[in-house]
This record gives sequence, C-alpha cells and structure tokens, in this order.
Amino acid sequence: MARRKKIVLSKIPTTAPKGTDEKAIRKETKKIAKKISELQEIMLAEKKQSLLVVFQGMDSSGKDGATRSTFGDCSPHGVKAYGFTKPTEEEFAHDFMWRVHKHAPQKGHIQVFIRSHYEDVLIQRVHKWINEAHVTKRINAINAWEELLQFDNNTTILKFYMHLSKKRQAEKLQERIDDPEKNWKHNPGDWEERKLWTKYMKAYEDVINRSSVPWIIAPVDQRWYRNYFIAKKVLETMQGFKMKLPGLKTE
Repeated sequence: MARRKKIVLSKIPTTAPKGTDEKAIRKETKKIAKKISELQEIMLAEKKQSLLVVFQGMDSSGKDGATRSTFGDCSPHGVKAYGFTKPTEEEFAHDFMWRVHKHAPQKGHIQVFIRSHYEDVLIQRVHKWINEAHVTKRINAINAWEELLQFDNNTTILKFYMHLSKKRQAEKLQERIDDPEKNWKHNPGDWEERKLWTKYMKAYEDVINRSSVPWIIAPVDQRWYRNYFIAKKVLETMQGFKMKLPGLKTE
C-alpha cells in the first residue's frame, strides 16, 4: 500500500468553505443527481462494473439523507441500500464478514452501505469487546475483502467518513426530542455513545489511516453542502468509468 499523508480529523473542517453560496449549491446538487441517474442507467445496461458506496459516521451524521439526495433520481432496479445494525444470532455465529459479502454489488449495480463492515472495528473496539490484536486482524481482513472486490469484480469503492462536529451532533440529537416529526428517530443509546466521542474519533482516525482504499472526508454539519459534496464525488467517479450504452443485439 502506497504511503499517504496521515489524516487528522481535528484539522479538517466539518462545514462548507467560507462564502459558499447555499442557493447555488442546492441548485447544482439537483443537476448532479440527475446526471448520476443518467450514468446509472448506462452502467446498468453495460454490466461491466459496479460501485460500492460506504457511508460511515457518528449517529445523526446524515447517512440516510445523503443516500436519498445522491441516488433519489436513480432507477431502483440498479441501486440498493443496506444498513448494518446489530448482528443477528445467526450472523454472530459466523465470521464478521459473512453478513457483508452477500451485499456486495453485482456488475452494473450500485450498492450503498449505510453503516458497514467497519462497525466491527469501531463499536466493538471502543467498548473493548475485542482486543487490539483482533482489531488488527479484522482491519487486514477488510482491506483484503475490498481489494478482492476491486480486482475480481471490477468494483469501485467510495468510502465516505461523515465528518460531523460534536456540537452539531448535539443539536441534531436534540431535534429528535424537540420535533414531534423526528421523535421516532430518538434513541437514548445515542446519547450514551456520544459520551465516548473522543474514543470514537481515535478509532475512526486509526481505521481511516490503515485502510488500503482511501476514505473521503465529507463535511456534514450543513445538510445542503453535505449532499453536494458527496454527490459531486460520486458523479466524478462515475464519469471516469467511460461507459457507453450497448448496441442493438442481432441474431
């Protein structure tokens, strides 16, 4: 793995660059989403490559919202989203990657992971349910799996760390209590996990810097800029595929 500059999350902004025009960005994001849908149609027809998009971050960082904004115009035939929650009893009875591989995208498809296989080297590490030797083995296994998808199934992997400030997270968690329409999102456990913020930041930073597939640090304090930033990265990636619609089939 080529040496990359170490990422220090505390030195990276969680907000849009100063002076960014929100109205213009919102308008541009809609255009980008439309272009993504057009490319997704070609990708589905061509069936030569696949795209795996990983959204990983602290509670309330906007993983669901980013998925809807980026892929909302796409055909449901070629885009799937899956959220990894606490493993079931059956999943616990297998290796930690067992439940993940079956959700890898087939050629022509886009798969979104809302939370992901990284949960098992974040939550379990922070709570000390696994030791550091186990963490290292799991990180190595994840790197090997991601490399497998790339060389064996022509899968491009985009991994977004949803970079949320601690202050903004508190505001968003409180909204789930104060706004009746968001009450259903409230989970008292999110406040308990928040107490471990420093440990989570350390765990995230370590995972990010030990990954063979680079992470993209997405500033997500402002929803409108978050959606633009992520959609733009996805579009740029898909444009790089140089795809074209298959011609007419003849006997």
